[in-house]
Amino acid sequence: MGVMADEHLYDLIIVGAGPAGLSAGLYAGRATLDTLILEGDTVGGQVTTTSVVYNYPAVEKVDGTQLMNQMQKQVTDFGVAIKHDQVEEYQLTDEVKVLVGKSGQEYRARSVIVATGAQPRKVGFTGEDEFRGRGVAYCSTCDGELFSGLQIFVVGGGYAAAEEADYLSRFGKHVTVLVRGDHFSCPPLMAARALNNPKVSVEYNTEVKQVTGDDYVTTATLVNNKTGQETVYHVDDGDNTFGIFIYVGTKPATEKLRGILDLNDQGYIKAAADGATNLAGVYAAGDVIVKDLRQIITAASDGAIAATAAEQYVTAQKQRQGVPIHAVTTKTAAQPVGQTSNLTQQEEVSPHQGNWLTPEIDKQLQPIFARLTKSVTLEVNTDGSTLSQQLLSFATEFADLTDKLTVTTKDGQGDLLPLLKLLDADGHDTGLHYAGIPTGHELNSLVLGVYNVAGPGQTIDPALAERIKHLPAANIRIGVSLTCHFCPDVVAACQRMASLNPAISATMIDLQHFPALRKSKKIMSVPATMINDAPVIFGSQSLEQLVTAVEQNS
Repeated sequence: MGVMADEHLYDLIIVGAGPAGLSAGLYAGRATLDTLILEGDTVGGQVTTTSVVYNYPAVEKVDGTQLMNQMQKQVTDFGVAIKHDQVEEYQLTDEVKVLVGKSGQEYRARSVIVATGAQPRKVGFTGEDEFRGRGVAYCSTCDGELFSGLQIFVVGGGYAAAEEADYLSRFGKHVTVLVRGDHFSCPPLMAARALNNPKVSVEYNTEVKQVTGDDYVTTATLVNNKTGQETVYHVDDGDNTFGIFIYVGTKPATEKLRGILDLNDQGYIKAAADGATNLAGVYAAGDVIVKDLRQIITAASDGAIAATAAEQYVTAQKQRQGVPIHAVTTKTAAQPVGQTSNLTQQEEVSPHQGNWLTPEIDKQLQPIFARLTKSVTLEVNTDGSTLSQQLLSFATEFADLTDKLTVTTKDGQGDLLPLLKLLDADGHDTGLHYAGIPTGHELNSLVLGVYNVAGPGQTIDPALAERIKHLPAANIRIGVSLTCHFCPDVVAACQRMASLNPAISATMIDLQHFPALRKSKKIMSVPATMINDAPVIFGSQSLEQLVTAVEQNS
């Protein structure tokens, strides 16, 4: 793909939209800097993999994704644009910094803040890569409910291991924490979340040597690093697998910056107190820099400091060049992007009772529904089950929010029931389907689905839209859990294809209700994308990646 030049010169480009990048964007936006945030993965970063945040000031406890939702809204309210693109090339030595995205887009700026964060670090035991998605996992909120009623091991001895062991105990029949040292490395109060939980036990000086199995993990060999004694754990009778969730620290996302910025031996960026790197006009913030404590609050602090330093640098540069310092004094709010929409998330852990949608969600949906220009029918395909009745109840309540939506029922056929289908104004199937009840994080998918078939639709690059319209027929199924924060982006991207191409269908499947599919496809991690009969694709995928996958598997 050739490079597409964008002659616009930003005051500041922030790479990464975790708490450091968003905090930097907030301060830059308030300072009226012309700012762009580039995020190659999920807005919110690692925080969106955190079940509950207990240590953010003035917030007793909050879902990690919700906290990032609120932070993103603050940033976009100040007019700071957030764009999905993975930076593949950095040209930072000249006065004008140039970043080249995976999309082929070239971005230019006076200053840059690198806030690319860090990714979960692997342990390195035999079988870890082979069984990822088949028992080995790295995100409790994504995959936890897939291990309901099963044994779960948590590997690690820090903040994350203690927090996530406590969270995972709501799903597993028992959780065992494997700590390499002889104590938790986090403060006692944090460790107490695991130690005081009756469903959690701890094995110190214990490491995983290897995992084995056929389709899933069925055996784990544990070793005591003091005595050398090995213990082999076999899956319980009647269970198909058990879970091994990894929380052993992070690896900085600096691969593209080697030889450009000064890094330490572990790959973290060396930054001054104000975030300055070895290159003028280039700053770094958050988990990607060398520091002792990597927490949401320290990342947010780093971002604020770096943005303030960048503002001073840009102002001095403009003064030297005789350029107006504040060319734009007011900016309209930008649009939030990705799965972290501003819809309040609903967690589906216990059986549903009462209304499906809170008054707050109703209020948030009104501006979206006000933009609908066409009618949509929510066709509930039923099989007479209690879940079918619940889906009908949900669809009816959802449709009551606007006169553009109506509900019909139909005796369903096939293995995915109950099933919600979106029909267009002429009664034709749009190919946007939901097996199970699209609540929790998946409420975003349903809202976007309706918006894409009955409203202006999400903005999409014209060239990509043309590729989608010429794609061959494809049946896409996306296995999700309602607590997965990565899943809605994948569902929305697949359903965007279906909304543009009548030959494509895209079905969200709540795997909790379809164990036979999970078993046949050997799925123990979400999102799990199935295109026709091709192998399952695990993990987050961009629209571009999914379009390419359809081209290759159809």
